[in-house]
Amino acid sequence: MLRHRDALPQLGSDLFLTDGGLETTLIHHHGLVLPWFAAYVLLETYDGQAHLVRYYQRYARLAETHRLGLILESPTWRANRDWGARLGHSRRTLALYNREAIGLMAELRDVQPPSRRPIVISGNLGPRGDGYVPGAQMTASEAADYHAEQVGTFALTEADLVSAFTLSYAEEGMGIALAAKAMGMPVVLSFTVETDGRLPSGETLQSAIERTDEVTGGAPAYYMVNCAHPTHFAAVLTRGAAWVQRIRGIRANASRLSHAELDQRPTLDDGNPEALGADYGHLKRLLPNLRVAGGCCGTDHRHVEAMAWGLRGARRSAPILSRGLGDAADRRTA
Repeated sequence: MLRHRDALPQLGSDLFLTDGGLETTLIHHHGLVLPWFAAYVLLETYDGQAHLVRYYQRYARLAETHRLGLILESPTWRANRDWGARLGHSRRTLALYNREAIGLMAELRDVQPPSRRPIVISGNLGPRGDGYVPGAQMTASEAADYHAEQVGTFALTEADLVSAFTLSYAEEGMGIALAAKAMGMPVVLSFTVETDGRLPSGETLQSAIERTDEVTGGAPAYYMVNCAHPTHFAAVLTRGAAWVQRIRGIRANASRLSHAELDQRPTLDDGNPEALGADYGHLKRLLPNLRVAGGCCGTDHRHVEAMAWGLRGARRSAPILSRGLGDAADRRTA
């Protein structure tokens, strides 16, 4: 296990893929029912586990085909105390789910063909509340106490690190980082932003990263941005800034719509995979340390493959339909 943050291979120069929008794919493409967006409930049945295995195997094949590293994110974004209680799951039951999820990731890792490309297992954490709305905000200390339960469970498994996604205010990320630091677990924090590039709390992305590093002593191995389209945050990425260099991963939405618009939309907006892949190529010019590519809401294997091409600077035969972001990247890197 890679239990020292400096041992994480994604801190090197190689590119890594991870998966797309797990929950939206399973709901809209596989026709599954996920109460409260909780994918971990699929671990209850053989059929549910089979769906998860097929889902992750597709991304493993993509990574192998493109000769890229792979990060397996466990299906545990909703497997924390408050969301588990909505599903009638006790803390003990949640611990079992979290352990079983990492066990499944380890099985997937171990059956991959021999390769020099590393496979990393991440224990996936989600916010205590709604990922789109900050709601009742915790202090860093309160967040550390709350999330220590799930982090502690992951620490007893084969997880190489913990990754917290769709964080809408900085203090929750601080708490998760402090809890992970106390348990010797490498940690990655991923903030979400609105169409203006600010967190739903109103704080700038720069401030959230800088304050979190200050409070935690730089505990996060790196930062990510997820659940937003590249056009929502590209303009705030100041080339060469120290805080921008701390961002090593992006898991973007397929859609350009705002969080509020997505909440009201009855059908999936899967955008344009080729355009999103091109946007990742442009983001690489703004983010010199970008090493991890995956998707969030509305994305699937098509989008992630396009991201792989975009990050590697490859040309594809299909037309690139991205508008605006490439021009913005050209201006900012001039």
